[in-house]
Amino acid sequence: MLTHYISGLTTLILLSRCADAVPFTPSSQPPPPVVPHSNVTSHGPYTGPLPTTTGALSAPVVGTSIPSLPPPSGSYDYPADGELHGDQPAPFTPSGGIGTDGSAPVYRVQSDFDYQSLALALYQEWIELDLFHWGLERFTVDEFEAEGLDAHDRFLLQYMADQEVGHATVLTNMLGPQAPKQCTYNYPVKSVREYIDFNQKLTRWGEAGVYGFLPHLNSGPAAQLLLQSITVEARQQMIFRQLGGQFPMPEWHTPSIPQSWSWTLLAPYISSCPYNQTRLVWQNFPALRILNQPEPGRDRCGPAVSRNGSVPLSYPGRKVLLRWDGPGQVVGPNNSYVTATNVREPKFAAWVSQLNVTYSPLLNVSTRDRTAYTLQPDVSTWDGDPAINGTMFLALTDLDLYVTPYNLTLINPHVAALAVYQAG
Repeated sequence: MLTHYISGLTTLILLSRCADAVPFTPSSQPPPPVVPHSNVTSHGPYTGPLPTTTGALSAPVVGTSIPSLPPPSGSYDYPADGELHGDQPAPFTPSGGIGTDGSAPVYRVQSDFDYQSLALALYQEWIELDLFHWGLERFTVDEFEAEGLDAHDRFLLQYMADQEVGHATVLTNMLGPQAPKQCTYNYPVKSVREYIDFNQKLTRWGEAGVYGFLPHLNSGPAAQLLLQSITVEARQQMIFRQLGGQFPMPEWHTPSIPQSWSWTLLAPYISSCPYNQTRLVWQNFPALRILNQPEPGRDRCGPAVSRNGSVPLSYPGRKVLLRWDGPGQVVGPNNSYVTATNVREPKFAAWVSQLNVTYSPLLNVSTRDRTAYTLQPDVSTWDGDPAINGTMFLALTDLDLYVTPYNLTLINPHVAALAVYQAG
């Protein structure tokens, strides 16, 4: 049940399964309940029995890939000259828009695409809720303070964990009774510094994954509520960069990635999920390992609102050493998902950052050892804005396919492996 406050006096309840509006006064109703959850679950690698169900959720597949098509007809018809070209439906209201006819919004998923996308987002919110709490339990006050993180910083971390309860609740309400539940997790960190860095990487692929599917959702109302959650996660990502002593936002635009990329990066840290947990349709790509990954903590800088380092983490022409896994590895909840790719030999590195997808050739490729290297490109999104910066993404592909943020998913059949790249 979702509440929408009107004039501070009356509340309109919109049920997830109907559009009926029921007014009531706030004083007569308790606050809406949050989804059941545990602040910290159990942790460690999965050691249970072999899964009885493996692989991504699937239905009959009617094609091998989504074709690349020209723009829809009429895409260039609107004059875009600053004048009004249609009758106004109401004062101070231009013609056009989606969901602007006054129909009551229904905050629920409207397609398989909606359901699977929001379910993925819920898996992400669940791990963040656990991870933020886990760090406060795992590391001592002395360990936090040795990294310059005092009681105020730890309270901020606690508060960000509490925010995830709200995010998980709103997604659960829009998905319904089969929404994914909280799982158990396994984190690759042994120190506070590693913990903060893992958080800033995880929240980046979380927000980037939502940006990738948000404009494609059938349900505009669901997209609206998710947008109002993911903008908070964007702030969390910047805060973790500040806590780690990094420049808070080195890019002019935040990248977006497909759902399968987000799931690939997230799944290895989920150990097990409850019996009969809702499964996801998204692909798990093999892991890409950047052998000389830039290290944001190399200068041992303490937390700061902003810090302008004199030596960049990465730079154009940098030799980036790569090794990748083959397909067929079990990953994710209960080791029940299997990595897969159509690519036999990768030829390019695809640098996904800001508004750009830039390719650089792979050099000295060994398909036997699954190793190669590439050189970091020198490219800018705009004059004065180096495209390859911040916490971004690197994929190996067999084709330098032209894609943009809105249709980046078309690259998936050509992806061999992928990773987060810490460019700045």
